[in-house]
Amino acid sequence: MNRQTTASTCCYCGVGCGVLIEHDGEQILGVSGDPTHPANFGKLCSKGSTLHLTGDLAARALYPQLRLGKGLARGRTDWDTALDHAANVFASTIAEHGPDSVAFYISGQLLTEDYYVFNKLARALVGTNNIDSNSRLCMSSAVVGYKRSLGADAPPCSYEDLELSDCVMIVGSNMAYAHPVLFRRLEEAKARRPGMKVIVIDPRRTDTCDLADLHLAILPGSDVALFHGILHLLLWEGRIDPAFIRAHTDGLTELKKLVHDYSPAMVAQLCGISMEQLRLCAEWVGTSSAFLSLWCMGLNQSTAGSAKNSALINLHLATGQIGRPGAGPFSLTGQPNAMGGRETGSLANLLPGHREAANAEHRAEVAAYWGVDKLPEATGLTAIELFEQVRNGTIKALWIACTNPAQSLPDQNSVRAALQACPFVVLQEAFRTTETAAFADLLLPAASWGEKEGTVTNSERRISHVRRAIAAPGEARPDWAITVDFAQRLEKHLRPGQPPLFAFERPEQVFDEFKQLTRGRDLDLSGISHALLDTLGPQQWPFPEGASRGTPRLYVDGLFPTQNRRAQFVAEPYQAAKEQRDTGFPLTLITGRLRDQWHGMSRTGTAAQLFGHVNEALLSLHPDELRRHRLDSGDLVTLKSRRGSVIVSVVSDDSVRPGQAFLPMHWGDRFLKGGVNSLTQPAFDPLSKQPELKHSGVRIEPAHLPWSLFALVEGDVQQHFEDLRPLCEDFAYVSLSLTGRERPALLIRVAHAQAPDPQWLDKIDQRLGLINGPVLMYDDPSRAIGKRVRIEQGRITAIRLAGETLARHWLHNLWLEGRIDEHLRRWLLAPLSAPPGVADAGSSTQKTLCNCKNVSQGAVCAGIRRGLDLQGLKQQLGCGTQCGSCVPEIKRLLAATVQPVAVTS
Repeated sequence: MNRQTTASTCCYCGVGCGVLIEHDGEQILGVSGDPTHPANFGKLCSKGSTLHLTGDLAARALYPQLRLGKGLARGRTDWDTALDHAANVFASTIAEHGPDSVAFYISGQLLTEDYYVFNKLARALVGTNNIDSNSRLCMSSAVVGYKRSLGADAPPCSYEDLELSDCVMIVGSNMAYAHPVLFRRLEEAKARRPGMKVIVIDPRRTDTCDLADLHLAILPGSDVALFHGILHLLLWEGRIDPAFIRAHTDGLTELKKLVHDYSPAMVAQLCGISMEQLRLCAEWVGTSSAFLSLWCMGLNQSTAGSAKNSALINLHLATGQIGRPGAGPFSLTGQPNAMGGRETGSLANLLPGHREAANAEHRAEVAAYWGVDKLPEATGLTAIELFEQVRNGTIKALWIACTNPAQSLPDQNSVRAALQACPFVVLQEAFRTTETAAFADLLLPAASWGEKEGTVTNSERRISHVRRAIAAPGEARPDWAITVDFAQRLEKHLRPGQPPLFAFERPEQVFDEFKQLTRGRDLDLSGISHALLDTLGPQQWPFPEGASRGTPRLYVDGLFPTQNRRAQFVAEPYQAAKEQRDTGFPLTLITGRLRDQWHGMSRTGTAAQLFGHVNEALLSLHPDELRRHRLDSGDLVTLKSRRGSVIVSVVSDDSVRPGQAFLPMHWGDRFLKGGVNSLTQPAFDPLSKQPELKHSGVRIEPAHLPWSLFALVEGDVQQHFEDLRPLCEDFAYVSLSLTGRERPALLIRVAHAQAPDPQWLDKIDQRLGLINGPVLMYDDPSRAIGKRVRIEQGRITAIRLAGETLARHWLHNLWLEGRIDEHLRRWLLAPLSAPPGVADAGSSTQKTLCNCKNVSQGAVCAGIRRGLDLQGLKQQLGCGTQCGSCVPEIKRLLAATVQPVAVTS
């Protein structure tokens, strides 16, 4: 085997880690961190280190599929037929209803080259500003914050500032889960300099809080009040930088009038914290020589997201903490190339080079460069608005690329209704298993990670070269190439006989055309090329032509890209979130991330190994809340909002406050019937148009579902998923996930008010392979109980427990161990949580605490009982020695365990 290594970039979060792809020219065999890449220096998180396990071909879109009418099945077709059909539909729709009757919804996971050709297609060829990205759900409030406070959408900091700061404030980010490689860097910096202060502002106590010297568990949505309260104290106590303010800012007078009323007493009450905590936070911010703030979705995904961003940046301007080592406001991007999308202008309100679609001069500049008469003037539809117009029939043809709106957008009932109603939906996607794929009239197979070439820009403005290691499977093609091929066909309808707009044959040609639109702009990257990145490595912009290195830090001279070169204080009052608690929906639902899953699980959801830490959707409630509702951990509840409901298991969790509930964002309808976003609200920030995904009013009701089913079947998980998920559609509660490492398997949990028809169980057993062969069986029709366990070569390969599922945890554990002896064999169908002599194998003991080294929580707890400390656990078990994501959880287990006391005579 000819083993090769190709340097590329991770396709998950905005850290932009360099990876080394091991392959044989045909298959990806492994992945490791690139020690030369300045974003990660060889480190990877649990998601990045398992990238090679997520390329399940059974989940991939491998060839074009076309449906010629609603209600009909899609059939395989060829590329020419597919794209000719798409061009004909778009052309006829535009001819009949105008260019604004079509729209494009794209993704922060696209490469910069992909983004650029989509943007040119929409604006220069079609003539519409109806192009938006799922970055609207991610970073658009940060964009508004940077632009109106500092003059440009440019995070001013570098990752090295994590090591150089004296006070780091992390706001609305579980950084330990969302950006683990950066969090490890911060941990190491604090270990070297224990005097560094870390403040975490988050309604929940997350793993990130384990590093904090101060955790402010503010009430959801109260960030603006908190920042104004901090500024009130900084002004009152003289902890500002008057010289910087006079020389480099405008607007403090108006802001001082506003924050005068935000007294410590009022802010403490609004935020649900103590005045002592508020004063200590303000003291550290005001007295530190280098103050750095880091934030993510907790600030951005809000109806007040823009106000939160600007109020935080106000603190940096007031203290002069910007443009200096270890200091500045630093948003952490959620997707690998959300920055590239902003650079290319691929949001409805933007144009390439950080230009504005509403600015006539900017439109004229881009139109002239592209060689078209003009660009559209009408305001483009942003994500929530776009799908509203799809639903009401205004948008008649929709092109979706590399994103899964039938999982990720809020108010899913409305979104799915829109997709169902749209006359023509194109989905350009690598994975045919996403929730959105079911609505596609045309499915176009796209190349995925390791199979395409281009560039991405990470959170610190660093551009990396994404390199292809292997060819895409089947007939899948790179996104830029699909888009260019379609555009060339559409040109024949819309611009017959005119010079071509899309004469691209290689991705570097696309980049070279795009970069000229940044020349002389704040993000000038005219000096960068694919070849230069190969020579010098990843580079930060600005990188103008003739430069020899990138720009690590912005605004070092105190000059900002505003009209008068001064930064602007923004004065906006605190406004309560749209959905306050009331008698109908008394709980506040918070959404967030799991450690080992990413976004909608289109990719991570194909790797069984990534379900080891958490393998089902669980609603976290404070123990007091459980008692108030007379619930126990594991009970099923119906969780309702004003938009929809979902049935989910509850778990006791004192990391959330009473009156709040937490549910991970990842679980879509594919894995949990209804999906988390059937609950979330589409209300959005008036400036950024970013929706309020973090804050919804909900209530819980017990779910009386006495009949339940648990099933496990190993092997060919995608086929089992396709066969079994549709059979469960009529049940009230449906939860699916994967399990195992070397032997991946599908897990199914179903619950309903009554037992199904026996024929339904026969269909299930047929697909589980439990009809014939070495199968143990037990049936009690009078109680609607039936059990099956298949044993092959001395181990379990399939399980089905119906009507009574007490044994599910210990049977699952037995399957994981891959063994079965005669003593245990006779207990397999017994209604027991564990047989005599076997410890109750609850779900917590099965939990994989360390994914990198496959160390279970049970093994860690056993090690602690033997007297091992953290270092001993690392040495004996290997846990915590690779990506380190499990270390906070291990520390909590150590702290919760009474250690033996040595007695000396």
